[in-house]
Amino acid sequence: MFWKKRRVAETGFVHWRIKKRCLEMILESSKSTYPNEFGALLRARDNLITEVILLPGTVEGDRHAIFNFAMLPIDYSIVGTVHSHPSGNPTPSDADLQLFSKRGKVHIIVAMPFDEYSWRGYDGHGNSIDIEVVE
Repeated sequence: MFWKKRRVAETGFVHWRIKKRCLEMILESSKSTYPNEFGALLRARDNLITEVILLPGTVEGDRHAIFNFAMLPIDYSIVGTVHSHPSGNPTPSDADLQLFSKRGKVHIIVAMPFDEYSWRGYDGHGNSIDIEVVE
C-alpha cells in the first residue's frame, strides 16, 4: 500500500471514476442549457465523482461559462470543473487550460450532441485522462 501511495504521488496518476447518474445529470444539464454553455463544479470522494455543484453567480453564454469563484464554499471535496462546448468539440481552449491549471485536479468537457460518447476528461495540466463510468 505504501508503494501505491508513493507511486501516485510521484506520477500524478489517479484513477478517476464518475457515477453514471452524475454523468447523466451533466449531459442533461448541458442539453437544457444549449445553445449556451453549462458550467458547474465536481464533488468527489476517494476519486469517485458523485455530484455536480452549481456555483451561484455563474454566467453562461454561447461561448463561455464564467464561474464566480468568490461564491466558492470552503469544501475540500470539490475536485474540479465541468462545462459544455455547444460547438461539438470537447477539446480545451486556452481559457479552459488556464482554468484547469488554477482550479482542481479533474475537469470534464461535454460537447454536442451531449451523449455518452461526446465528453472527455482532463487533468489540471489539460492532459486527456480516462474517467471510468460506474453504477
